[in-house]
Amino acid sequence: MIFEENESIKKLGERIGYVSAYFLFTTLLFLILTILNKLPDTWSYFHIMGFTFLIAVVGMGLKRALK
Repeated sequence: MIFEENESIKKLGERIGYVSAYFLFTTLLFLILTILNKLPDTWSYFHIMGFTFLIAVVGMGLKRALK
């Protein structure tokens, strides 16, 4: 018997991994910048989320451009 891989499960796993890695990176970056007092007083976690989202979008754009 030959079984085919379930592509929908594979894509779901990739998306879950990407989102969890995004939140892990965002949280670590926020904690590091907070501990080192490098964040402005008015910034919160959501500002860092926007910044890391911008980094992710630029990375995906570069990946598609280089394909």
